[in-house]
Amino acid sequence: MNVLVINCGSSSLKYQLINMENEQVMAKGLAERIGIDGSRLKHEIEGRDKVVIEKEMKNHKDALKMVLDALVNEDYGAIKDMSEISAVGHRVVHGGEKFSGSVVITDEVKKALEECIDLAPLHNPPNLMGINACQEILPNVPMVGVFDTAFHQTMPKSSYLYALPYELYEKYGIRRYGFHGTSHKYVSQRAAEILGENIENLKIITCHLGNGASVAAVDGGKSVDTTMGFTPLEGLIMGTRCGDIDPAILPFLMEKENLNASDLSNLMNKKSGILGLTGISSDFRDIEDAAAAGDEKAILGLETYCKKIKKYIGAYMAEMGGVDAIVFTAGIGENSDVVRKEVCKGLERLGIEIDEEKNKVRGQERIISTENSKVKVLIVPTNEELMIARDTAALVK
Repeated sequence: MNVLVINCGSSSLKYQLINMENEQVMAKGLAERIGIDGSRLKHEIEGRDKVVIEKEMKNHKDALKMVLDALVNEDYGAIKDMSEISAVGHRVVHGGEKFSGSVVITDEVKKALEECIDLAPLHNPPNLMGINACQEILPNVPMVGVFDTAFHQTMPKSSYLYALPYELYEKYGIRRYGFHGTSHKYVSQRAAEILGENIENLKIITCHLGNGASVAAVDGGKSVDTTMGFTPLEGLIMGTRCGDIDPAILPFLMEKENLNASDLSNLMNKKSGILGLTGISSDFRDIEDAAAAGDEKAILGLETYCKKIKKYIGAYMAEMGGVDAIVFTAGIGENSDVVRKEVCKGLERLGIEIDEEKNKVRGQERIISTENSKVKVLIVPTNEELMIARDTAALVK
């Protein structure tokens, strides 16, 4: 069975074609600048040079046609014809409270996704565009929706409700949803495999640290709490997002800086976080380089960033009554030995101790805790596409 995994953004379409017999990636790529001048497709097959095709893509349907043409191309394709695509798995950012797991896409499911647009106005519309384009071009191929929010639907009400009037939750669905669920699910399951343990017997804290970042408490394989909330803005300090702040700051800034709601959203989502704190960059490689060179704001930015992660690890240890493993993943979690070291520093009394030599690695699956550490600390590169493909194959079978 070959599963095509599709991840649509507003002007992009990422894809992977995965052979589910051995879970090998047959082809992958990115259609970018959809609907914008200079659109192109970057297509790659394992062991071969990347192919770049520059061609106008007016919409996601055009992009998908280019992807499928590339997959069956005689010179750089991965399959002979479309019949070799058994199913398509779509990443969907927001499923609201309607979906606690992946589902086969039907008209009813698409209607439910449309109803969630208010909750994810930047993400769900392009996700739906990708679904509609696929159904039009591949009408007889089953489609599955895999939701970023679904994994966190096991959180108890005490974890996801805000202390606002209850009728606002009932009326507008204002609650904490959590995101990065596909990643948290994959790395927690993979960590259990690495440790040779049944995930149902483990308490795991997963740290998805990228430009967007979140921590999740996974008890017995189920998410019981996570840092992102009603939107991906809540929780940790991120590349350009502020994370947790005192909500009273918002009306204060509106008055002092003469800002409207759109201005505030732009400030908190695009001008804050590590970029706002340091004034240097939202890229942590730049921040680490500046900190190593003695830049005071960069040093402060890293300390503040890591302290927030550390606080949530402590909180989730208390919430779950302990922890067996801590997992670092995503761009920063997988590649920054500085961040991993700083986050774990001072947690020795909680049974968390990393081996500095083992920690000096980038992007490799590895246990980095010492032999004496009561809590195992791991690096597990995330693989959301494989998780989507697995869910898709399971549902289609």
